[in-house]
Amino acid sequence: MQNKITDDLEALLSIIPPEISESIRQHNHGNDLLEVVMDLGRTPEARFLKGEVTLSDREVSREEIDYVVSRVSEFTSDNRSGIERTLHRISCIRNRAREIVGLTLRVGRAVYGTVDIIGDLLESGQSILLLGRPGVGKTTLLRESARVLSAHKRVVVVDTANEIGGDGDIPHPAIGRARRMQVATPEFQHEVMIEAVENHMPEVIIIDEIGRELEAAAARTIAERGVQLVGTAHGNT
Repeated sequence: MQNKITDDLEALLSIIPPEISESIRQHNHGNDLLEVVMDLGRTPEARFLKGEVTLSDREVSREEIDYVVSRVSEFTSDNRSGIERTLHRISCIRNRAREIVGLTLRVGRAVYGTVDIIGDLLESGQSILLLGRPGVGKTTLLRESARVLSAHKRVVVVDTANEIGGDGDIPHPAIGRARRMQVATPEFQHEVMIEAVENHMPEVIIIDEIGRELEAAAARTIAERGVQLVGTAHGNT
């Protein structure tokens, strides 16, 4: 089966200064674009599956950084933002005065059909931890898991960076019928995980980037209560 991919790429290009976005259009072929990097005083770059491309001979200006910042939602405490009702993630780098001097604009994609490789494990009801380095598709797989499982189970997505369900209050259709709980700051992720179980009676909890000891403890507590947990963590083995 051929996977169906939706990326709302035009929404991302619309928040990038016209000269840079036009260059992206000229270099982009299909679904190869991973992210765009804009650092103050350096030339902008596009990162593709196979290599990087310089998008302009001109260095990124303060005005171009501000152009993007003014068109996205407010950056949270973990320096992440997004575009409402899309899956794109915008991360910023700040100087010591807390001014934004760099941006990483990652393309968010919903890839329908990818979950087949772990379909039997999902349907078994067992908890699953997906490990891998950044950018290999862990979150994409979580999104598809939410969509598929929510067709016949009560699923709650604990969405710390709005990366699973997209930015804004209305979750992206890619998570299906799953409900989404947003997290104010990453430090509260473990509390929202427990709150989801206690308040909303899920059969499945889906969580991205388990990385702190408190989150691991919350995951253990959820599993002990008979709730299936599908999560990700950065790692190799």
